[in-house]
Amino acid sequence: MTITYHLSYDMRAPSFGTPAGDLYSAAIDQCAWADSRGFSSVTLSEHHASDDGYLPSPIVLGAAIAGATEHLLVRLSVVLLPLHHPLKVAEDLAVLDLVSKGRLRLTVAGGYRPAEYAQFGVNMKRRPSLMEEGIEALKQAWTGEPFEFRGETVRVLPRPHQRPRPSITLGGASPATARRAAAMCDGYEPLAPRLYEIYLEELDKLGKPKPEGARPPQGGPMALFVSEDPERDWPRIAPHALHETNSYGKWAAGMKGSVYAEFDDAEELRTSGRYLVLTPEECVEFAKDRSDVTLKPLMGGVDPSIGWTSMELFVDKVLPKLTVRACGR
Repeated sequence: MTITYHLSYDMRAPSFGTPAGDLYSAAIDQCAWADSRGFSSVTLSEHHASDDGYLPSPIVLGAAIAGATEHLLVRLSVVLLPLHHPLKVAEDLAVLDLVSKGRLRLTVAGGYRPAEYAQFGVNMKRRPSLMEEGIEALKQAWTGEPFEFRGETVRVLPRPHQRPRPSITLGGASPATARRAAAMCDGYEPLAPRLYEIYLEELDKLGKPKPEGARPPQGGPMALFVSEDPERDWPRIAPHALHETNSYGKWAAGMKGSVYAEFDDAEELRTSGRYLVLTPEECVEFAKDRSDVTLKPLMGGVDPSIGWTSMELFVDKVLPKLTVRACGR
């Protein structure tokens, strides 16, 4: 089994953790280091109206990371497309793709939090129509040719680096998103494997081929850290893990099919296996049957030194015992 390895950031900065400015500096530095060690991609996500400063501008951070790296794919997963003006986000994404020389990988989704829609004065019930309008606008905008948008003839320049355009993947948690992805998008990232089956069935109905490398979500822990002494480091990581999972759990309360949950204490969370702190030897066993591994070195505003140590141990003591797929970029 070959493996690719990745980074992920959402830039949560709770008051008890590392200051936001230090986290952003660390994220860019870590990506530059990871780029030189063969990491395949970095994933940046988006949320708004968050008390801990969850990353609201993944395109901006993605451009900063692109400027500090040469090979790392910049995966925006997800951009909450209905909250953006379609033409403005088409421009911003085109610039990111140019800055990165074609390393943008885009996943869009509608989100699930009413507070975000309220903050921007957008009717949440319009998510489906806004999503479809936005996806179509991106496609048209990136041709560089004039097109009709909301009753006006418009043109968006510059074009992205990729030709004919960057691919558009849809994220979702309902059968409707699976069908929309099959009809309008180049890929699908669902929360549940069954949704991916619906997506593939819909592609068959439409006579469309499966995307290259198509596979259902692999699943895995919310975060993984490598440590020479997990018993020492778990107490340092646990408050940040509890903050993250409980924040997600509150946001997703009542959402059908949610993968998030709240926990009362650190030991209960550790026993759940959602957050792993493993020795290098344990990490080898965890990773050897997987196609990819993702590290989240600044999870929940944790001290960057913990994330740095985890990354270095992964590269120095885990990867040499695994078969790495260098072409995974």
